Amino acid sequence: MSDGYVNQRIQDGIATVTFHHPKSNSLPGHILRGMADAITACGKDPSVRVIVLRSDGEKAFCAGASFDELVSIEDAETGLRFFSGFAHVINAIRKAPVLVIGRIHAHTVGGGVGLACAVDIAYAHQKASARLSELAIGIGPFVVGPAVERKVGTGTFGLLSASPALRREADWCVSRGLYAETFPTIEALDARIEAHTRELAGYSPEAMAELKAVMWKGTDDWDELLIERAKISGRLVLSDFTREAIAKFKAAVAKG
Repeated sequence: MSDGYVNQRIQDGIATVTFHHPKSNSLPGHILRGMADAITACGKDPSVRVIVLRSDGEKAFCAGASFDELVSIEDAETGLRFFSGFAHVINAIRKAPVLVIGRIHAHTVGGGVGLACAVDIAYAHQKASARLSELAIGIGPFVVGPAVERKVGTGTFGLLSASPALRREADWCVSRGLYAETFPTIEALDARIEAHTRELAGYSPEAMAELKAVMWKGTDDWDELLIERAKISGRLVLSDFTREAIAKFKAAVAKG
């Protein structure tokens, strides 16, 4: 538990996949693998009509890639393996024959923005800002980029990518299509998600599977594309720039 967890629960046709890591819901490799496996398993379960992706805790929905794991990468092969974890989660969401709804209860950063864009519908708290931070540490949002660009368009993806230090407020995210809707309280957020998932659970699974396929038309090459993008990140993470940027960030956090 101290190193995080991924849980899944199915009730009344609604599957809930929950991840958590004590460092602001950052994503080490084992959490990414657990998320991909859980989403895939729920998608294959004939009793499941809709999936909710959420995280535990209050500080952040997701802080993106684990810095501890990033600095431990010593070669391109290990880098590829780590960043492929993001590819597998996005592709699991894409291939699930049911809609995946994201619960974005707090701010999200880097790969967490990729998750918010990969889900079919993202509902968020009104303070859930978003920041695509990768360029600031010498990498770039290569693996999550296709999911972000698909959701918000090329122009907004470029703007988010090129302003990694700037948090975009939730209302801005709604106006760009990143979030579907925001809510003033966690209770209101959860009530909307519960109402929508219960509604979806009553619809035809065959019709929803066909709808999901239509919604993701044109992404059949993502199994290969996202792995190619992971190779880029896996190479760049070895740079001195990235090592120094992460070290400076961790030192700043340690100082408080």
